[in-house]
Amino acid sequence: MRYQICVSGAASGDTVTASHQLAYDLGRAISERGKTLTTGATVGLPHYAAMGATSVEGKRGISIGFSPASSFREHVATYKLPTKEFDYINFTGMEYVGRDVHLVRSSDAIITVGGRMGSLHELSTALESRKVCGVLLGSGGLADYTPTLLENIEAPGAKDVIYDTDPDRLVGKVIQALDEKYADFQHDGTDSHVSDRRAGRG
Repeated sequence: MRYQICVSGAASGDTVTASHQLAYDLGRAISERGKTLTTGATVGLPHYAAMGATSVEGKRGISIGFSPASSFREHVATYKLPTKEFDYINFTGMEYVGRDVHLVRSSDAIITVGGRMGSLHELSTALESRKVCGVLLGSGGLADYTPTLLENIEAPGAKDVIYDTDPDRLVGKVIQALDEKYADFQHDGTDSHVSDRRAGRG
């Protein structure tokens, strides 16, 4: 399945300087596996992930950005956000807070790299939404505080959060968790489960 995997991270700050290569490697690993990368269509670590995704030659996954803006003009002129690393941009018109929720809810999994308060908002939304969550340890910021945070604050799915220090290995673990989550779901364009339900047989 072409899972939609969100890479969440800081738009600016120390973790961008320290961990931009890690974010790039995450995006590349997602794309190399033919999956769809989702980000906040913003600068910093998410932008590096998008650059990593589009660096893959030949058959690759898709890069989709969820913009806080309501139009291309607003995205570029008002928010001053990038465009060329995305196969498609969803102009949510929800500003940053609303965009975060829409981004996470539209993704099958989220991977946190570095991160500040916005990334914490995305992680908490993902946990509350029972999404598969991965955290790239060693990337600084929120990512490195997440184990301590979840040891002290009760959160749904906290025990299932996937940790690793290697981007490629972490992406592999997240995809494996998604395969397990959707093991009962077979999709060939005319899914039998959906057809059965519509016919009143499920």
